[in-house]
Amino acid sequence: MLKIRGFEQAVTRLVTEGEVPGAVHTSIGQEAAIVGACMALKLNDYISGTHRSHGHPIGKGADLKPLMAEILGKATGICKGRGGSMHFTDKSVGSIGESAIVGGGIPIATGAALTAQVRNSGQVALTFFGDGASNEGVLAECLNMAAVWKLPIIFFCENNGYAAVTSAAASHGQPDIAKRGEGYGVPGVIVDGQNFAAVHAVTEAAVARARRGDGPTLIEAKTYRFDEHCVGLFIKGGYRPAEEIDHFRNERDPVTLLRNSLLADGMSERAVVEIEAQAAGLIEEAVAFAKESPFPDPQEAFELVHANPIPIRR
Repeated sequence: MLKIRGFEQAVTRLVTEGEVPGAVHTSIGQEAAIVGACMALKLNDYISGTHRSHGHPIGKGADLKPLMAEILGKATGICKGRGGSMHFTDKSVGSIGESAIVGGGIPIATGAALTAQVRNSGQVALTFFGDGASNEGVLAECLNMAAVWKLPIIFFCENNGYAAVTSAAASHGQPDIAKRGEGYGVPGVIVDGQNFAAVHAVTEAAVARARRGDGPTLIEAKTYRFDEHCVGLFIKGGYRPAEEIDHFRNERDPVTLLRNSLLADGMSERAVVEIEAQAAGLIEEAVAFAKESPFPDPQEAFELVHANPIPIRR
């Protein structure tokens, strides 16, 4: 969780310093939901993400250096600088793709779950999506398909209350997204997304269910993003009450909540500080690596691209 928080704080700083092309979407405030879910998975289990998914491969154990290099568009990036902020893919940790298309990762993860079932590999897939994407028709289609075929997949909604600047209250007739699973025979679970242990417990149960061959689960983690919809693209504030933001920052910060919980359970202050320092050091190393890395050679622009169209038979 500290690595995700530090990574995205560093990315935010780099955007303001002009080091990052385009805009980035941070998940600061949602770390417990991300890590609680990812730590319930095995390394070779699949995840798909969203436009706000720097943290998800980190939660699965990805190396920070190529992720940061990708943000800066460098040749040493996880996608060789071609994907940028919204398209991390790291097969070494089961991250099969993130997408700027709202809901775009849902059918990809459903397909991955089908391959796991056909190959009898024992793997599961978990797809992350937001409250905005839950209104995309693809979720309904994939829930139904997964239920009928009992696919080993977890549909994980990070409900942070806002799709860009549109509140869930203004766009959802049923505020509890998890209840939508009932219409497809899929169990739905609502969990406090700021509570790491709670998220981990419900995801573990859903993963076990999927591995047994009992089919999918729809998990809704009620969480909150602290920052604006994105950094580097002007979005006028005012759509969220200041008191609401302050409440989550000061009283519902998942990193602070877990820190306090660890101390209450007997971990020493010194041990916690050492973990914080270790995470900070890894972030510094990742930023230095990314800045020192070269940009891709323009002559390689068309490598890895399907440039030759398939001839059409007449």
